[in-house]
Amino acid sequence: MEPTIHSDDILLTEHISPVRGKISRGDIIIAKCPTNPKQQICKRVVGMPGDRVRTGIASWQIVPIGHVWLEGDNSRNSTDSRVYGAVPQGLIRSRAVCRVWPLESVQFLTNDR
Repeated sequence: MEPTIHSDDILLTEHISPVRGKISRGDIIIAKCPTNPKQQICKRVVGMPGDRVRTGIASWQIVPIGHVWLEGDNSRNSTDSRVYGAVPQGLIRSRAVCRVWPLESVQFLTNDR
């Protein structure tokens, strides 16, 4: 998720939005990795069910019902939905609200890049 979030940043997250289905396009989320359930990923939601998303240079896909399309902010160096496809919404664990560490970088995380 660099440059927005770095690997040693500490985030404040909330767990209500995923449970209530209130995740929106642009939200930064924490989810179980679809290819390794022991791992968690931090990505931005760029596609909601029914959205048409770009999957490559000249290819597009419709996000299936019950899924989201996740991408990292550093598209040249991100393993995300362009690699593993649409992600089931049930794998989303929380929504990032605020960066709380490092102190000089404390800020609310908005749903725009």
